[in-house]
Amino acid sequence: MLRHQNIYGRLLLSLFFLLSYNGVQGETKLSKREDTEMEKQLKLLNKPAVKTIKTIYGDTYDCVDFYKQPAFNHPLLKNHNFHPQMKPILVKTKQNAGNSSTSSSSSRIWRNGKGCPYGTVPIRRITKDDLIRQKNIPPPEDVTFDTQLTNNNSVSEPTGMYGSSGYKVAIARTKNYPDNKFSGAGMAASIWNPPVKDGQHSACRLKIQKGSDILQVGWRVDPTLYGDNKTRLFIHFQAGNNHCFNTLCPGFIIVNTEVPLDKTFQRNSQRGETSWEDTMAIARDQANGNWWLFMEENHIQIGFWPQRIFTELTSFATNVEWGGVVYSPPGVPKPPMGSSFFSFTNDKGETIDPTETTTFVNNPDMYFVFDVHNFKHHHFVLYGGPGDQTQV
Repeated sequence: MLRHQNIYGRLLLSLFFLLSYNGVQGETKLSKREDTEMEKQLKLLNKPAVKTIKTIYGDTYDCVDFYKQPAFNHPLLKNHNFHPQMKPILVKTKQNAGNSSTSSSSSRIWRNGKGCPYGTVPIRRITKDDLIRQKNIPPPEDVTFDTQLTNNNSVSEPTGMYGSSGYKVAIARTKNYPDNKFSGAGMAASIWNPPVKDGQHSACRLKIQKGSDILQVGWRVDPTLYGDNKTRLFIHFQAGNNHCFNTLCPGFIIVNTEVPLDKTFQRNSQRGETSWEDTMAIARDQANGNWWLFMEENHIQIGFWPQRIFTELTSFATNVEWGGVVYSPPGVPKPPMGSSFFSFTNDKGETIDPTETTTFVNNPDMYFVFDVHNFKHHHFVLYGGPGDQTQV
């Protein structure tokens, strides 16, 4: 994880952390049928453990045999030739120099200091309380780019662009050209811990999309998903009408033994102090079209989404997005939002400067976004805001 002193971030993110967390958990009673269905779901999600380990934060992970991980419950992955030693074929750049065996700073989160044994992968153990709580996860953002986004750093809203109830965004995005061909993207994201409550969440994400197929990676504070207000790593994929976070549905194949998908970040940035960052990237395997996830400065391979589970991301992506998103249920004030800089690759896997980008904020009274071009050959996206000041 990088330590990166950031004047811009300290100045422009000074409004983010004004509120205190006061989560409220309701009690849900299950019918006998619902209870039986949840027991079945738990058996699908919690595979037999070769070993069980814990993090220093108290999270329990099962070290599951690579071939028995939840990903292979997917009907399109029943007959496969995937194995723990898999590595992608990419254009050789700094962005993909790492490999799955490289020692990770994430090993410091484990009480045993090393994660899972070789041939197994860490899967966070899901409880019935998790499933009950996650029934209240809101539907994914319904974002349709019917028109071109605004000019860079403008805050006006184009018609027909954003329709998700409860979501607010502050994003930088590639322009909506149908001939775009992107084989990957990355970001170095500052890690923050904005306060949220009452069914809210606040996140920073990298999003890769073609049509209805979407891949995301980032950090989020989400008590509904995780049961706490810690800042955690998340992934999300959407393939047509199917979607889920982390390993809550089959699809993402883990190869790394140390870095769990929903890990707690060890350090969060503080106003006026050092800004803590982590690097995240998604890249397309040029040999077979699988989409790989990389983490940390040396781009350690975490795992991949197989090409065969998609209908539109079987080829290159057409849109890439960086920035923040928050959610509040109806009647609940909007929470704070947090920061990042990014790069991405063309259809040949070559790192390019994304000069053709636009920005968008759908509530400029609460949030902002600013895209600085050519910051050390990258874009530097400053985004965020205090949310609804009436929240207490």
